[in-house]
Amino acid sequence: MDEKHEPVMGFWRAWGLVVGLMIGSGVFMLPTVLAPYGWIGVGSWLITGTGTLALAFSLAALAKRIPKVGGPYAYTRAGFGDFAGFLMAWGYWVSVWVASAAIAVAFVGYLGVFIPAVTASPGASIAAGVGIIWVLTYLNFHSIHHSSVFQLVTSIAKVLPLVLLGTLGFVGARGEVYDTMVMPSGSPLAALATAGALAMWAFVGFEVGTIPAGDIKEPKKTIPRALIAGVGLVVVLYLAVTVVVFGLVPSEQLMKSTSPLADAASVLLGPWGAGFVALVALVATASALNCNILAVGQMPMAAAMDGLFPQAFGQLTKRGTPGVAFLVGAVLSSAALMMNYVKGLVGAFEFLILLSTLTTVVPLSFSAGAAWLFAAGDKSLSRRERLRDGITAVLGFLYSLWAIGGAGTEAVYWGFLLLMVGVPVYADMRAKANALEDAVDAGEAAEEAAAE
Repeated sequence: MDEKHEPVMGFWRAWGLVVGLMIGSGVFMLPTVLAPYGWIGVGSWLITGTGTLALAFSLAALAKRIPKVGGPYAYTRAGFGDFAGFLMAWGYWVSVWVASAAIAVAFVGYLGVFIPAVTASPGASIAAGVGIIWVLTYLNFHSIHHSSVFQLVTSIAKVLPLVLLGTLGFVGARGEVYDTMVMPSGSPLAALATAGALAMWAFVGFEVGTIPAGDIKEPKKTIPRALIAGVGLVVVLYLAVTVVVFGLVPSEQLMKSTSPLADAASVLLGPWGAGFVALVALVATASALNCNILAVGQMPMAAAMDGLFPQAFGQLTKRGTPGVAFLVGAVLSSAALMMNYVKGLVGAFEFLILLSTLTTVVPLSFSAGAAWLFAAGDKSLSRRERLRDGITAVLGFLYSLWAIGGAGTEAVYWGFLLLMVGVPVYADMRAKANALEDAVDAGEAAEEAAAE
């Protein structure tokens, strides 16, 4: 009846969602965050990339079986019931509006390359961050078609320059710069776990390709293909770019940088290189933020359609977009950005990504569990297929536990509290649903009594 119910996204637009959110603020900011971990940080990328591929294969298998709007929420609900589904929808919803704030912080950092006044004061930084959140919220509020076109164009625009940097950068990387890399104090295993949780921020987001299933053509085929193609490309690209940056920018400078890839490009290409990469970073972060805002609206809409979120989140505009969900998400993202700027630009970014990563990985762990459940019980699959899906699900689940442990006590503390805040919401929704069912049963009983 409206645009919302007409699939407008084929393989390339779905691929644009996967790549668009994965290649966002992470690859442009995480070299700074991982610099204190040295080669352990590089090792965390390898572990994270392997774990992410396992999770991607698990979601791809689930998308073939359950091509429903909501992605991880829909899979968890199908495997473990309404309450688990609600908690995962709630947790993922929290993660995406928190992530929007973190991505906006990264956008502001690279905007400062062109407009230094933006990063000169907290007030200007907040204004710029909140501004980009609301501009892209309006785009998604207006039309899924326009949002998906914007997504595909910006995804292509940011992949090609990163491929260039990741290949040519090896020519300019110097051994003496690698020698400046530091080693963290304390347990190497603890450092690896923390670095892995930070690195996971750059990989989370691939699951967004499963969420708007109702807007994707032939979702059973398109979603799995887009997931694997997108994640495979990003894993290789990320590792190359990270190693190059560590070989171009001395560790002491890298740990203080708010635009590490721009610093690396200036070493490789001269003064104009920094401006070019900063421009690519602005496109990339805007692209990732657009994906995130799409999920801010689509995830609670899916839960509302199932009666597990307040019905206001399921209300559609004349153009078929979940308007209320978009507006609420933009308000919460703006608030998260403002409250965390007291930590400074890099400090705010690090805490927000840990919190968002945690609240994303928990739903992904439940999705991996659901994939494990379905792989074991689906008799239509061959023994080889069940074994394949089961192994990737177990690997994805174990990796999720490792990433959750590495997020640190502060992120786990706040993540758990935010998850528990949803319990009263679920209780209220169930109470209303039960009251409605009782009223219907009472009416049917009265009709039967009158008929007798």
